[in-house]
Amino acid sequence: MTHHRATAPKADRLRKYRPDLQGLRAVAIMMVVSMHVGVLDIHGGVDVSFVLSGFLIGSQLLAEIDKTGKVSLGRFWARRMRRLAPGAAVTIIVTAVFAWIYASPFRFREYMSDGFSASLSVINWRLAENGTDYFANDGSQSPYQHFWSLGIEEQFYVVAPLALVVVAWLSRIVFRNRALVAVFLLAVVGGSLYLSVTQTATNQPLAYFGTHTRIWEIASGVLLALGAPLLSRMNLGLAAFLSWAGLAVAVGTALLITEETPLPGYAVGGPVLGASMIIAGGCAAPRFGAEKLLDNPVFDFVGNVSYGWYLWHWPVLILWPSILEREFTYSDRFRVASFSFLLAVAMHYMMERRLRENTKLVSIPWRGILTGVSLTACAAVATTLALQAPLNLSFSTSAGSASAAGFGGTDSVKQAVASMNRPQISETSLLKAPHDRGDHGCIDQLLVTGYVLRDECVIGDTRATRTMVLLGDSHAYQWGNAFDALGRELHVKVITVIKSGCTPEAYKITREDLGREYTECIAWRKSALDKIGEIDPDVIVVANRVQGTTTREGAEKTFETLKATGADLVYLTDTPYPGFSVPDCLAKHSDELSYCNPKAEKVVDHPEFRLMEREVAEGYGAEVIDSIPAFCAGGYCPAVIGGNVVYWDYSHMTGSYSRSLAPYLRPKFEKILAG
Repeated sequence: MTHHRATAPKADRLRKYRPDLQGLRAVAIMMVVSMHVGVLDIHGGVDVSFVLSGFLIGSQLLAEIDKTGKVSLGRFWARRMRRLAPGAAVTIIVTAVFAWIYASPFRFREYMSDGFSASLSVINWRLAENGTDYFANDGSQSPYQHFWSLGIEEQFYVVAPLALVVVAWLSRIVFRNRALVAVFLLAVVGGSLYLSVTQTATNQPLAYFGTHTRIWEIASGVLLALGAPLLSRMNLGLAAFLSWAGLAVAVGTALLITEETPLPGYAVGGPVLGASMIIAGGCAAPRFGAEKLLDNPVFDFVGNVSYGWYLWHWPVLILWPSILEREFTYSDRFRVASFSFLLAVAMHYMMERRLRENTKLVSIPWRGILTGVSLTACAAVATTLALQAPLNLSFSTSAGSASAAGFGGTDSVKQAVASMNRPQISETSLLKAPHDRGDHGCIDQLLVTGYVLRDECVIGDTRATRTMVLLGDSHAYQWGNAFDALGRELHVKVITVIKSGCTPEAYKITREDLGREYTECIAWRKSALDKIGEIDPDVIVVANRVQGTTTREGAEKTFETLKATGADLVYLTDTPYPGFSVPDCLAKHSDELSYCNPKAEKVVDHPEFRLMEREVAEGYGAEVIDSIPAFCAGGYCPAVIGGNVVYWDYSHMTGSYSRSLAPYLRPKFEKILAG
């Protein structure tokens, strides 16, 4: 490691090597890793990296265009392939191997689909389409999720040289200067920033992962590269101040961003602006600028291995708890950061440097491209073949319980508790559990703002004269199969009025995946309550996920509105909340299933809010049906009851188990309907 210090005179301030940018690269990766592993709540590292990449690549492309009037696409893409493809391919394949051994068997195939998308540099669009919450902390993250930013950069590398050559040629023809290039870049920055802000408010996952909402950050770096000759003539005192102020802005605003901040939107503007100020100030090579801090042997070394560190830290973080089979502790955060750093160092010296300095690959571009394409193809083929591999189930299923009865009275729950460490379950029941999500009733998704009564919302005896409404969120939807069977038996038409994540109680809800208040829920709830008034049902059943932010005022407001309809009110208490993927747990743990069968005190959560909602419901004359006896007994809530897996994820019951609960509900509703 060497210490770099530029001593260029004012007339030749632009440098081929910028030690401050190497230091900025180190700062960016340390921000990313610190945030991901939970050592420091600092965001914006990827945004700083985007600006930096745009400046470096833009400088290369513009210099070549100025010199030759064109860009050697072969050499450019060969450099990018040699730099990016080997590390990405090795990370994807090695992660696939460890995921097959240690990760959830049911999640493995989804991981491999993500790995395939990552190998083709389009995973950002897959994540956007799936509505992925990047900051979710429920075990749903993919070990390939972090490839989204690399995918955006690689998409930029494909388009940028073509676009810049065309625009630069037109600019020379029309203006005899770079004016059109500047206008083009400003238009890209402005248009993409506008889309970023507007779509963050309407479709946060698309805004977070979309290339069109992120490209303005990279284009800002290219715009800086275009203006670098002018910036190099800046007053040295001003340049020094600008670079230090930029460092303060980048880090300071990054610390102000939290997981609740709507991202990207306006929030990433701080890190982008700060990085731009550092780069702009450094163009003039001021003696006392931020380079004094950024140019040091430690940052130089970290910058060299930053790409490998970015590749390795996330899959290590995601797979670490599964490999050790224990809770993720605070000290594990540092272990993950350190171990992934060592992997990055090893990859840098064993592979990255050798490929980058290989004279045969450097001198003959097609060889570099072929090497990159071959490695990319290997990763794509490996993940495709992995999709065909049998599930690595460690749970010993029982052939004798092929017919899963599910709930058979409270005695079946007690029996399940007695045998919960060796439950009788068929392989068929286990394999279908992750997809057994119920198939009766309708549920409106997050961005829907108004309830519309559709054919699929009507279940049970659809020709009956008596009508029942099932109102709530996804914890109401999970009862759909039970109420469909119940309605057919009691000759009642059941109408589901349900929206994901939207509890009937009227109170403010903030969703992390949207990064803002869940305003769609407020609008939908009003239209749903209006529609219920039009339906004029005989019975209204309220079921919802108990939230720690529930308010008594909100619960009373909703129950008061429902009581005014004149219908009989029923409050169906919330089901247990395991908080982990139950099918994954069963598939992985063959010897010790205690974690899959938690104590009731841990999964019957928010007892004080449960009690409050119950009191409010009873205060407005609602009949209360306690769901817990159908799930828990003897202080435990078993994962398998009557041969049926009870939950298909971390909190929602399977459609099969829901259907088996119709006999549990029937006596209570017979009494209500008779009354």
